[in-house]
Amino acid sequence: MIQKEFPHHGIIGEEFGQENEESEYTWVIDPIDGTKAFITGSPLFTTLVGLLYKGEPILGAIHQPILGLRCIGNNTTTSLNGKTVHCRSTDRLEDATVLASSIRTADQYQNGEAFTKLAKKAGLFRTWGDGYGYLLVATGQADVMLDPIMNPWDVLPVIPVIRGSGARIGNWQGGEDHWNSSIAATPALFDSVVKQLNVA
Repeated sequence: MIQKEFPHHGIIGEEFGQENEESEYTWVIDPIDGTKAFITGSPLFTTLVGLLYKGEPILGAIHQPILGLRCIGNNTTTSLNGKTVHCRSTDRLEDATVLASSIRTADQYQNGEAFTKLAKKAGLFRTWGDGYGYLLVATGQADVMLDPIMNPWDVLPVIPVIRGSGARIGNWQGGEDHWNSSIAATPALFDSVVKQLNVA
């Protein structure tokens, strides 16, 4: 469909590589984000679609077809099924709902001990992760979403959704480049979460 409508646009997809790499506009697609959820019958998988302009994410969509949820953001606003949504204003980790796609990957790719301490300190910790976790943060149903390891098609589509909701997103060190990991959180929690996850 993209090739037909926008033949000069680039496409990056988990399942089919990269096309038109020199294009100013590039679509980033993950047909099934949360494959393990999908194959085990959990409805927490999503389809992710993002649009980049000169490498910067300008539009993103998180779609959960089983639950009928479509969350779309453009860095300024975010909507869920056509209604504007916002992140929560939670400012204490002890009151926060913290999500992660896996409890194992922090040990493999980041500071696992710091991750475990943060998870224990959280008001509620759950593995409602992958794209669905970012949808929950953007719609004010969770406060923090953590992924110690990411691919471009996992993270780039969710960035405009998170930013449009008023929440913040960065890599594991809090930066907005090298999207090989991600932390999404309410504005009041973001810096504190980054600091706690990177304790030496």
